[in-house]
Amino acid sequence: MREYLPILIMGAIIGTFAIVFLIAYFSIKDKKQSIGFERSMKDGELVKRLLVYAKPHIKSFVFVLLLMAFSIAYEIISPLLVGYIEGMIKDDFEMSRLMAIVIVYAAILLLSLACSYVQAIVLQKTGQKILSALREDIFTHIESLSHAQLNTMPVGKLVTRVTNDTNAISMMFTNILVNLIKNVFIILGVLAAMLVLNYALTLMVLCFVPFLFLFTFIFRKFSRRAYRCVKDGTTAINTFLSENLSGMKIIQIFNREERKMKAFAEQNDQLGKAKMQEIFVFGIFRPVVYMLYISSILCLLYLGGKGYIDDVAFFGQTISSATIVTFYMYINKFFTPIQNLAEQFNWLQSAFASAEKIFTVFDIEPDVVDDPDAIELGEVKGDIEFKNVWFAYNEGEWVLKDVSFKVRSGQTVAFVGSTGSGKTTILSLICRNYDIQKGEILIDGINIKKIKISSLRSHFGQMLQDVFLFAGTVRSNILLRMEDVDEEKIMEACRYVNADKIIERLPEGLDEEVRERGNNFSQGQRQLISFARTIIHRPEVMILDEATANIDTETEVLIQDSLEKLMNIGTLLIVAHRLSTIRRADNIFYLSHGEIIEQGSHEELLARKGRYYSLYMLQSDKERLTKGTK
Repeated sequence: MREYLPILIMGAIIGTFAIVFLIAYFSIKDKKQSIGFERSMKDGELVKRLLVYAKPHIKSFVFVLLLMAFSIAYEIISPLLVGYIEGMIKDDFEMSRLMAIVIVYAAILLLSLACSYVQAIVLQKTGQKILSALREDIFTHIESLSHAQLNTMPVGKLVTRVTNDTNAISMMFTNILVNLIKNVFIILGVLAAMLVLNYALTLMVLCFVPFLFLFTFIFRKFSRRAYRCVKDGTTAINTFLSENLSGMKIIQIFNREERKMKAFAEQNDQLGKAKMQEIFVFGIFRPVVYMLYISSILCLLYLGGKGYIDDVAFFGQTISSATIVTFYMYINKFFTPIQNLAEQFNWLQSAFASAEKIFTVFDIEPDVVDDPDAIELGEVKGDIEFKNVWFAYNEGEWVLKDVSFKVRSGQTVAFVGSTGSGKTTILSLICRNYDIQKGEILIDGINIKKIKISSLRSHFGQMLQDVFLFAGTVRSNILLRMEDVDEEKIMEACRYVNADKIIERLPEGLDEEVRERGNNFSQGQRQLISFARTIIHRPEVMILDEATANIDTETEVLIQDSLEKLMNIGTLLIVAHRLSTIRRADNIFYLSHGEIIEQGSHEELLARKGRYYSLYMLQSDKERLTKGTK
């Protein structure tokens, strides 16, 4: 009984660690922060979907696996060579044999290092290609989502998916998966070598394996929880930063810096707690694996040393000093990959947690899609018709109610009414930014659902109240979806809408830098640049949504002149609160609560003295009052 006392002590220590590990596992709660469109996935599903991105690079991975064979061979052969040297020194020493073995050992080592270097280079290149493909796919998928879907997804979360989460998956392909395979083969190879060398001592080492499986199984569940919390916390803080940095002017104007700082501190603390939970998980698992390694070494030294010193057989097998030395190295090479597996498994859980986030975005089906038999739209005249159109952003909350009207080719039509009456919604529906629930929308007599979305939108030019300019130059913002357009054509479009007067005052002209969102330009300057951007594409139908709001008087004069010219190009649809901009419209629709209650020309509507007349008189009184005040 005394002979096996060390083993019993080791068993008690392992049991204690197991109890602590289980208590820790059940004590930590899964604090997943749902963002409304995410779901948990099984590992098998994640692996299957990730392998789609690895498939085009299968030759590179096969090449890496072949190189890996040399590293695995070194790990398995080197203990045998050291054990052989130990036996040779004790029994039959020859310098020439020793030098030959050392040369073989060195050659295997150098070959292994060279293969590891090439392996790392190939994996990094392959991983970057996979990362690039994954990022392009998810960005393309986000582009395909409808306005309604994008409005429900915070920008910061989508940015995190495209950047942070794809990086974690890239690491899985460049480092984790291949090394997981390598370590598995090393473990199997070492185990086979130990069985051939001394099966009795091998069985002793294998007594610790069930505990490894137990801890690994628990760790797998445990680490996924922790990583989900970290990913959710990272996403939450990126979303918070994206929103509040964009709105920093408002925060400062209303003196809310302290409150926002407290809110950020809360988000930061939550992420910190999630990271601590992750560290705690890994901080328990790795020491447990190391403790099992030390326990197996102690058992080897005790049982093997006793068998060697007493010169007795251990389970029918004799033990030599060479066997003990070889087994000592093999146990190290058996448990070291397992410890590495723990770390790689740690990163694998991170990659799987990221993959969950990414694939939940991929799984969102676009609301607005092309019909299977959708057609390319050729030449467009610009006839538009709404037939009994019903639309709601939220089910049952109708924004448009049985709206019907016609716009003939080349007409200028305006939509007016109070806020929330459905004016902007009508313009969004024409371009299929949203799909209607009932009725039909026709372009030149064709239902827009029968037209490919990209083809439909290519015939529209939109100028909105909130003009968005991308970081770059004035030139790149005007061209946007066109290439190889010479400067004369660009300036011709700018002159047509009076944008040339602004560009000529810029130090760099068309090459003037545009900062993020165009914040180094005034509202009016941005608006005129957007006019030029629209005109250069020569759309058959143009949409102006509050394009003259919030601009200075001087710029308004330029824009009014531009509008006069735009009316002569094609069909023009206008939403405007300033009725002075729509006096020359061929037809004006007055909307209220999603219904058209008046329509006609400016003069006709004034003569009726209805809602439009009341609105016109109200604006006229305000203008007279403003001039009188000045």
